[in-house]
Amino acid sequence: MQVQPISFLCVKKMELKGRHLLSLKDFTREEIQLILDTSSDLKRLRYRSELGTSLLGQSVGMVFERPSTRTRVSFEVAINELSGDSLFLSSQELQLSRGEPIADTARVLSRYIHGIVIRATSHENVVELAAHSTIPVINALTPMYHPCQGLADLLTIQEKLHELEGLKLAYVGDGNNVCHSLMLGGATMGLEVTVATPPGFEPKPEVTKISRERAEENMAQVELTNDPKAAVEDADVIYTDVFVSMGQDAERKKRLAAFLPDFQVNEALVELAAPHSIVMHCLPAHRDEEITDGVIEGPHSVVWDQAENRLHTEKAVLALFL
Repeated sequence: MQVQPISFLCVKKMELKGRHLLSLKDFTREEIQLILDTSSDLKRLRYRSELGTSLLGQSVGMVFERPSTRTRVSFEVAINELSGDSLFLSSQELQLSRGEPIADTARVLSRYIHGIVIRATSHENVVELAAHSTIPVINALTPMYHPCQGLADLLTIQEKLHELEGLKLAYVGDGNNVCHSLMLGGATMGLEVTVATPPGFEPKPEVTKISRERAEENMAQVELTNDPKAAVEDADVIYTDVFVSMGQDAERKKRLAAFLPDFQVNEALVELAAPHSIVMHCLPAHRDEEITDGVIEGPHSVVWDQAENRLHTEKAVLALFL
């Protein structure tokens, strides 16, 4: 059977090659849609040998300052399936751990490899790395943004509900990096995004400002509330994440007291959403904290498809950007 041409082969229509992926705020609606369409194509035709040579002869460095399951495995598999070579670079194995300037590391790595995937403890350091790199830098998570997760989330919503524009997405929980990427991506793609957090745990004001500006451009909406029930009412998508992220263990008791029980995504909260609603979680999940076992294992949950889609959106980013 003849293989249909896929979108990344027509990348000259919308030049993404050589770009950095630091945040979804840097991309237009058309560019994000191109990434999603390419992801769908690569997922549908995953095992076609004709599509597996996008990174042939290229090496991608993976710099990880934080532990990971989904990000590391999905990126390594993505690179391998595109015929590239991946190099896992623990921060403790690089001279960065001994005080080498980020700019120097960026310049040297740019001479050796073709792209950098980085999961970092500082967003500012990733921005500096990109500023001095002559190769694409892909943000695989910082405390500020998680754009790769945001792309996988948009692809999952598009698959399950067959559209993006006009859908109502309720994010219930901490206004963290995942929340920031959902706000930016959702606003760009025309969703109505409502973020429900306890007082003091709202998204960063600068992200809210940019997201609302992007929403205005795309006839979308971004709202903040402290009422999870109001946010979830008639929602098409319910999304939550952990209440205590990596590096926040000292705040655990205080955070759980602020979030529980009102901000837990449980069966009663899901009942307030639209009957066709889907429930999402970026994982890992702390069951019976931010989400009940019954909900994550229930009929509305799409978290496993969501996790799989990390692989396909990352393959699209690598194919388009490198």
